[in-house]
Amino acid sequence: MWGIIPAAGAGSRMQPLAFSKELLPVGSRSDSFVERPRAVSEYLIDRMIRAGATKICIVISSGKSDIMEYYGEGIDGVHFCYMIQQEPRGLCDAIFCSLPLIHPDEQVLVGLPDTVWFPENGLCTLPDDILSFLLFPVDRPHLFDAVLLQQDGTVVKILVKKSNPGTNWIWGAFKMSGRIFHDLFDLWCKRAQQDEYIGTLVNSYIRDGGQALGICAGESYVDVGTFDGYRKAINLLHSKQIYERKIAT
Repeated sequence: MWGIIPAAGAGSRMQPLAFSKELLPVGSRSDSFVERPRAVSEYLIDRMIRAGATKICIVISSGKSDIMEYYGEGIDGVHFCYMIQQEPRGLCDAIFCSLPLIHPDEQVLVGLPDTVWFPENGLCTLPDDILSFLLFPVDRPHLFDAVLLQQDGTVVKILVKKSNPGTNWIWGAFKMSGRIFHDLFDLWCKRAQQDEYIGTLVNSYIRDGGQALGICAGESYVDVGTFDGYRKAINLLHSKQIYERKIAT
């Protein structure tokens, strides 16, 4: 299973930084009983590995070699590779940079590296061989990509940063087969590669007869791309640590 991580964005909302926003320290982790800062992108990588990813492709821009230096060839026995997005042409373009690596029979996970979310096993709830989105409830869905669902979980439409979307469920990550990944790429090309956001492309996919599912298994979701989000992520992690300590005792 592949994990695809689009990390080519400039992170202008958090600048100036002396490093890529995906390496922003958020919380900490212990290695051999030594506590060290934890890069925000590690949270997504850990969740992908928990869901079964054995290969990670990080899509970066030419100026983000520090991400390669940080992760190297991989962690925990999971192999990493890196693809370069030549120009900042949006999320769809970044994700499809990994297309040559993906076999149609493989499974593919896609997530955003500047987010922190729970539960940690959320990606494990997504089924194989169908386009499925892990959904989270948020207070301000108009800032994200809200997802309208039928009662059976079928995705009706994705509303990309629309005011009053009529739902507070947003997607935070998604999964599909490699075959569907290639189908989406073909559709993107058919649409003259005009889709910047995955939501508009998926809407076209659905109109053409494709199916997508929304899995409402998310509990909390924070975009760490702003200072307010950074503070919320720190508070979320702190509250989780307090809860885990109470459970342990």
